[in-house]
Amino acid sequence: MHAIKLYNFPRSGHAHRVELMLSLLQLPTELILVDLVKGAHKQADFLALNSFGQVPVIDDQGVVLADSNAILVYLAHKYGNGKWLPTDPLGAAKVQRWLSVAAGPIAFGPGRARLITVFGAPHNAQEAIAYAHSWLKLIDQELGATPYLVGSTPTIADIAAYSYIAHAPEGNVALDDYANIRAWLVRIEALPGFVGMPRTVAGLQKTA
Repeated sequence: MHAIKLYNFPRSGHAHRVELMLSLLQLPTELILVDLVKGAHKQADFLALNSFGQVPVIDDQGVVLADSNAILVYLAHKYGNGKWLPTDPLGAAKVQRWLSVAAGPIAFGPGRARLITVFGAPHNAQEAIAYAHSWLKLIDQELGATPYLVGSTPTIADIAAYSYIAHAPEGNVALDDYANIRAWLVRIEALPGFVGMPRTVAGLQKTA
């Protein structure tokens, strides 16, 4: 089987979503480093792949696609055998709800808090941490009813949400008060083919 090219950066949670999905689907993958620190994502050759200048990007035998959540939808439809993305209207809508949460509150809460500690981003840490906790509390409540974000089996909603929540402590966002989230993280990490994102010694991870 052909290898899917994944243009990524190892410490990017958005890129990790796609790497994790590819691994869970047991798809051969060629990882291509895009060094964000050195500005490789703003060079002409990469901008030809994604004019937005963001990782991840995949190249699946000439099908070039950007945006982590869009890539998850594509991979689930093409290779998921119906297991990762419901086809019924309500199930599909529930997944889309969580993809929106991953792109919004999760990115602007735990994701942004981690950007500050790991990459030195000029955001307000106190605001990002408070925002993260307001949403983690809600997500923890939702996971009190079902083992995964959309019912009893994992979907791309869980994959989209996992990376930045799992690495929230790197941004000084503690997960101690969220027993349901911590149990959910364990379930995701027990899935066959799971691959983690490298831990960064930042924030609460310094003492963990």
